[in-house]
Amino acid sequence: MPARRLGVPGKISRWSRPADLLTLLAMAKKQASMPLSRPPLERMQRIHQSLHAGGFPNAVTLAGEMEVTTKTVYRDIDFMRDRLGLPIDFDKLRNGYHYTEEVNAFPTFQITEGELFALIVAEKALQQYRGTSFEKPLLSAIKKMEQALPDTISLNLAEVEQTISFRTTAEPVLDLGVFDTLAKATAARHQIQISYRKPGQRTPEQRVVDPYHLANINGEWFLFAYDHGRKDVRTFAPARIHTVKETGKTFPRPQRFSLEKRLRDSFGVHSAEGEFDVLIRLDASIADYIREKRWHASQKLVELPDGGLELRLKLSSLAEIERWVLAWAGRAVAIAPPELVTAVREGARKLSDRHGV
Repeated sequence: MPARRLGVPGKISRWSRPADLLTLLAMAKKQASMPLSRPPLERMQRIHQSLHAGGFPNAVTLAGEMEVTTKTVYRDIDFMRDRLGLPIDFDKLRNGYHYTEEVNAFPTFQITEGELFALIVAEKALQQYRGTSFEKPLLSAIKKMEQALPDTISLNLAEVEQTISFRTTAEPVLDLGVFDTLAKATAARHQIQISYRKPGQRTPEQRVVDPYHLANINGEWFLFAYDHGRKDVRTFAPARIHTVKETGKTFPRPQRFSLEKRLRDSFGVHSAEGEFDVLIRLDASIADYIREKRWHASQKLVELPDGGLELRLKLSSLAEIERWVLAWAGRAVAIAPPELVTAVREGARKLSDRHGV
């Protein structure tokens, strides 16, 4: 069944078509950046009414009626003409704006039920950003988009609220002050000095870094930054950063840095340790769980006669795949490369020793 359109019904012509979701987002951004007395959508509707009446209003008269500046009117008219596609022109003889073609109605903002549903899901997905400096602006943008939608939506939002949710079993613990400083420094390209404790270390050490990128990977935050002491790009967990302060210096973000390329052959965030052809054999008892996810871009699955699977991967690090194999409690067996087989065997031995087996 095709998706049903939502919005104000009416005659649709070339100049009364619905605006798409990208235009809706542009309206939300426009409203966010212009704290004026009237919302942009309301102003544009009033401009449309004046143009439709055929009175040839100009920026001065429109600004006086709406109690805004002429600069605001010019911006609104540009938006109506360039983004909404309305046929607005200025008549020099009459000193006013007019429609060059018939316009039946102001474009309505319409989206499909699927798009609206996705918008609601996106709002719920904000849980992974809860408490970070991204939460408030993201939530604000989504709310503005929702408020700009027409009032004639018939989807039962209460039902959706009860049927969709997101849960995280191991939520990272973040110092929000530290995270906020990291986010701002990364965006502004400000060099920072951090007090960082590596895994297993008891005391933190001072690092001077250029923060290139903040990424949320599988629910955890990571900072990718150039470490001046080690002369290389390193990965930091914000949860292990005790203090952070700006050095007063800025840096140019290198064009050659690409997180996608850096993690292309990684099973998580570890990378650039080598090139490994990985082969793992999986029991039939967990084969369905493996089939249901795409674990890595390079993965190849081979079905086995007993219902099990062979998983082949090309990775640049073995650290995370080792932990992944051990997590399946014997139902996943490392076959290659030899380094992985040895590491898993040693990990299993330590696990056995600690449990008194």
